Amino acid sequence: MADSIASPTPTDRPVYVIGGGPGGLSVAHALRARGLRAVVLEKSDRAGASWRRHYDRLHLHTTRRLSGLPGLPMPRRFGRWVARDDVSRYLEKYAEFHDLEIVTGVEVSRVEPAPDGSGWLLHATGGRELTGAAVVVATGHNHTPRIPDWPGLDTYSGEFLHAGEYRNPAPYADRDVLVVGIGNTGAEIAVDLVEGGASRVRLAVRTVPHIVRRSTAGWPAQRTSILVRRLPVGLVDRLARPVAKLSVPDLSAQGLPRPETGLYSRVKEGAIPVLDVGLIDAVRKGRIEIVAAVDGFEDGKVLLADGTRVSPDAVIAATGYVRALEGLVGHLDVLDARGKPVAQGARTPANAPGLYFTGYTNPISGNLREMAIDAQRIAKAVARGADGDRDGGRRVSRLPV
Repeated sequence: MADSIASPTPTDRPVYVIGGGPGGLSVAHALRARGLRAVVLEKSDRAGASWRRHYDRLHLHTTRRLSGLPGLPMPRRFGRWVARDDVSRYLEKYAEFHDLEIVTGVEVSRVEPAPDGSGWLLHATGGRELTGAAVVVATGHNHTPRIPDWPGLDTYSGEFLHAGEYRNPAPYADRDVLVVGIGNTGAEIAVDLVEGGASRVRLAVRTVPHIVRRSTAGWPAQRTSILVRRLPVGLVDRLARPVAKLSVPDLSAQGLPRPETGLYSRVKEGAIPVLDVGLIDAVRKGRIEIVAAVDGFEDGKVLLADGTRVSPDAVIAATGYVRALEGLVGHLDVLDARGKPVAQGARTPANAPGLYFTGYTNPISGNLREMAIDAQRIAKAVARGADGDRDGGRRVSRLPV
């Protein structure tokens, strides 16, 4: 890995990749495989560092075979469902194996068109100003914790933390914990707390999710997701209903009725199904109690949407993340109203040729798999313009032969 950034010539510039996670690393390798110089700028001290900040229990919900990045499969010894630490090891090995050019400790704060009209100017830590022929933004879908603007939270004196700060259940043994949010993270943390000895675990739910078995009779849900992804939404909704009734018990009595909206319709709205890693059994046995959504905080208590007030020992908000791209590229008119890039993968925004985004969707077919596919497409698109034929005449630095 590099510890400094070389200054390219004005007409011969590298592709800068912002972010050293799986999306950024896979793009860097795909570019390098085409003979193009890619420099990864990573704000932490090593590649894939963000994975080490996830909770201890975390395993991929996608299979090992369908989660490897281009040019290096995940080792069989990692097992079918790869653990967090093994993902981190894999990403570090990936960077080393492909001899990627990575500069750590550099955070990019703003991207704008280069003054000479050719390429992009990046403003980074230490007053650096870097000019690249193209830029790939890969800072991650889960970038900045999102906490709803709940009334009274600023004066709440109880223990409160975002799920991004949760590591393991040890601090919550024999304690009453309220987990807010029933996405995959909230569901898994709730199970972790139950298995780790919490005295009571409640899970606050605003919108009932679709729950899918991670694997049925050895067949992973991810493979089904890949098969149906291109089918009409209505058809997938209809196919999913009988499968759900056969594989997932009715949890209405426990507070989790079957959703009225179809599974794939919800996916298209941005709601990924919850992949079961123990939630169903824990809810059926009453070890996880389903309660109404959180509406606010008052006098040391948590106010729920059904009017109930509860006093847990700790509140863990599994309320998701925001992409936080506004400061970086918001001035370029390349984000939609929700802060999501208007173009991703090999497509660039019409008003920003040479600016690419990867990793800002949450596909049911698997994030790592889709980022690996995106990497190849982005590299192909950049290579087509590497000699100045497209995208404003920028030339991309080539690797020594």
